[in-house]
Amino acid sequence: MGTVTLGVSIAVPEPYGSQLQGLRAGFGDAAAHGIPTHVTLVPPTEVEADRLPGIRAHLAEVAGAFRSFPMRLEGTGTFRPLSPVVYVRLVEGAPDCTRLQGRVRDPEGPVNRELAFPYHPHVTVAHGISEEAMDRAYAELADYAADWLCEGFALYEQGSDGVWRKLREYPFGTGPVPVPAQSAPAADTAAGAAARHS
Repeated sequence: MGTVTLGVSIAVPEPYGSQLQGLRAGFGDAAAHGIPTHVTLVPPTEVEADRLPGIRAHLAEVAGAFRSFPMRLEGTGTFRPLSPVVYVRLVEGAPDCTRLQGRVRDPEGPVNRELAFPYHPHVTVAHGISEEAMDRAYAELADYAADWLCEGFALYEQGSDGVWRKLREYPFGTGPVPVPAQSAPAADTAAGAAARHS
């Protein structure tokens, strides 16, 4: 059946999603219109197409056991010089995103992808553009702020045209969230660039 490239992420809702996507395009990032504004849970991952049913079932199970949590974006950060990325910082909801992505990538599950660097939740607003344009993105969004209630996540597939398209949404359940045995906070460092896929 061949392979597909999948990603799992939390969409930034309207009006913020379109605002940030438009700003990203305005900074000169040509990929902006093919990438819905998001917080990554699982970066682009190539899998065999016949694994999709198992992945969908796993994601539904993870979502059903999680519950809504507040998210807030505020200010900017960068992974430079390690990686040419400027992002809007996630100042509320990062621990929840970290726990959630850990459950999605459960080593016993079908999305057991290893990350090269520590997970670092954020929203990319510039990637791989000129230093001057990235400086402008960093400065112009320094006072940006947005908040919302995260109520689920979604599975996306990247087409041959490079555009990411939503396959299915996974709303959270309403039951209590099991307390994790241990959790590590996301470090706000350049090493988090591994999770940056935009």
